Amino acid sequence: MILSVDPQVIDNATLLIAIGFSSAALLLALLISWSNSRGDRYLVSWASGIGCVVIAVAIQGLSNGRFTLDIQLTAYSFLICGMALICVGTLQFAEHRARSTNLFWLWLSAMLSMNLAFLLGFSGPGLILLNLWCALFLALSGQHYWRARGEFPLQMIASAILFGVHSLSFVACAVVLLLEGNLVVLAPPNNWAEQFNSIMAIIGLTGLGALALTLNQSRLTRRHRQEAQTDVLTGLLNRRALFERFELDDLPPHTAVLMFDIDHFKQINDQQGHSTGDSVIRHFAMIMARGVRNHDVTARLGGEEFCAVLLDISPDEAASVAELIRRDFEDHSAHLLVQKLPATVSAGVASSVGSEAFSTVLNRADAALYAAKRSGRNRVTRSAPRQAA
Repeated sequence: MILSVDPQVIDNATLLIAIGFSSAALLLALLISWSNSRGDRYLVSWASGIGCVVIAVAIQGLSNGRFTLDIQLTAYSFLICGMALICVGTLQFAEHRARSTNLFWLWLSAMLSMNLAFLLGFSGPGLILLNLWCALFLALSGQHYWRARGEFPLQMIASAILFGVHSLSFVACAVVLLLEGNLVVLAPPNNWAEQFNSIMAIIGLTGLGALALTLNQSRLTRRHRQEAQTDVLTGLLNRRALFERFELDDLPPHTAVLMFDIDHFKQINDQQGHSTGDSVIRHFAMIMARGVRNHDVTARLGGEEFCAVLLDISPDEAASVAELIRRDFEDHSAHLLVQKLPATVSAGVASSVGSEAFSTVLNRADAALYAAKRSGRNRVTRSAPRQAA
């Protein structure tokens, strides 16, 4: 099993200390990471799994070579729990799922089958089942990362490989025990497969721990970047993100910029409260997002001002999109208002011709928007076309 090696290769006590310290250090690092990001439940699952491994190692280390039933049941039960919890953590991280009924039933089957074998006095089959169940949980953990490798390819693939090799080391232990054919084992197994498994335990804890922390930090960095670029109320891009995306290069030809401003919004806020105003903003953001294509860009510039950048579209088509959004908002927003105030939006549309800076097209769309406001609101106004240079 995982915790014994040939004393001629390495002292068993030294091995237990190495595994124990590696596990404890990883446990501490995961708990620190979780304290800084308490919404990431996979960190709790990983930490709990490593904690169970630490307990299993401690029980083995304090047993002084004894291989009695109480040692078998407690140490190996904690080991199975640790592997199952690590598998749950990888599922939560890779597939964003909070729980898995299938993994619960696998864990329950593992606990019942292994402990039943030990209770009946068949320690040989009990050890075989222990190794096979650990191998299965590690293989499933690797599969979770492999299937989600598109998010962080290098780290995910490296983790999947480490999980796979560690799983094979448990399979090797099970195969050797099976070939020996002993129904009763009186001492912890000691063979080449156990040495391989012990080495992989140390390498796996160190390597997978480092990769797990790297993956967590990478996801946190991505999340913070998204939060910095996203409007909290609507989920659209914010002004900063919109300008970062388009300001450096000229817009390609046939790009349209649509500017929207919700009419009489100050009245809505003053007379019906800011919560109603927030509902109106969120509702318009939803209507605008569904009114454009998937590859178009939508943003809230601040307050009641919104912008959409439509790629590869003619001026007439862009004006039609703005009109559909205007009409959709007018037709489906009255239910948000307690009093029958108008819930409408004005829009300005400008299209790039040749090479033209984003700020230039945006300014023309903004001017068209205010022309719509001056003309009575609740309408779409097109900017005069710019002649190509």
